[in-house]
Amino acid sequence: MRLSALGLILTLALGILTAPLTADAQQAGKVPRIGVLSAGSLAGDIHLEAFREGLRDLGYVEGRNITLEYRFAEGQADRLPALVAELVRLPVDVLVVNGTVAIRPAQHATTTIPIVMVAADPVGAGLVASLARPGGNSTGLSIMVPGFSGKRLEILKEAVPTLSRVAALWHRDAPMGSYVTETQAAAQALGLQLQALEVRSPNEFDQAFAAMTSEHADALVMIPSGLFFSHRRQLAALAVQHRLPAIFMEREFVDAGGLMAYGPSLSDLSRRAATYVDKILKGAKPADLPIEQPMKFELVINLKTAKALGLTVPPSLLFQANEVIR
Repeated sequence: MRLSALGLILTLALGILTAPLTADAQQAGKVPRIGVLSAGSLAGDIHLEAFREGLRDLGYVEGRNITLEYRFAEGQADRLPALVAELVRLPVDVLVVNGTVAIRPAQHATTTIPIVMVAADPVGAGLVASLARPGGNSTGLSIMVPGFSGKRLEILKEAVPTLSRVAALWHRDAPMGSYVTETQAAAQALGLQLQALEVRSPNEFDQAFAAMTSEHADALVMIPSGLFFSHRRQLAALAVQHRLPAIFMEREFVDAGGLMAYGPSLSDLSRRAATYVDKILKGAKPADLPIEQPMKFELVINLKTAKALGLTVPPSLLFQANEVIR
């Protein structure tokens, strides 16, 4: 009788001790599924590897303890609602959404799945209430910094001292209205005339550059857009063809033959997005995670392109550059 009672006590004790272990094992066996949505193309998305590196630094290995589901709109914004609907139906545990234009369809598709925004204009586009308290199911990394548009125009004016009229190209479907407004205000403060030109598709690129030439633009500033990024080689070539010194936000335009770029490092933003995914998978709520602004900026100059344009970049500007392509 005494042995039976002792055996029962041991059985109960073992059950209590092993129950948490079993629960942990079941939890550990669940592999999180992350949806990655972009308006661009897989072939042109060179920041995806930075995001994977960020995950690896945090102990996540794709195919082992995390699964990534990719959806790319290939520059066709009208495909985004259907693509994000696919990810929601799977379902995914977290949505990582690249670019402002892709975030709105994601927010319309779900109010429960956490959304990590990357390289977005969250406040300017009305996607969140504020950076400090985003609320809802969205958080992430903003690409906007106050005064940034003015700094880009200052750099362009330093490179082209005779600059008086500057063209600004922007994508009509990209929700970057605050960026356009800020660029207009910055141009006025610098005494520059701004020629704002909008396009809806790559079919209108040639027409836009012809308008810049006919209006005697001295240089070009490119308003950020996922569509432009996907077609950066074509746009960089058109700027050289029309002999327009151009400044872009993303350094990848310079790698593709553009003259200059000044802006946040998109690779750094993509890498930092992994920390948001990690926090959310560990139980943090998006509404409680403040949206961060860029921390790393780059000025990149392509002297090969400057030579093709017949432009001499002042030494003072070369000294400021993080990288000079010769």
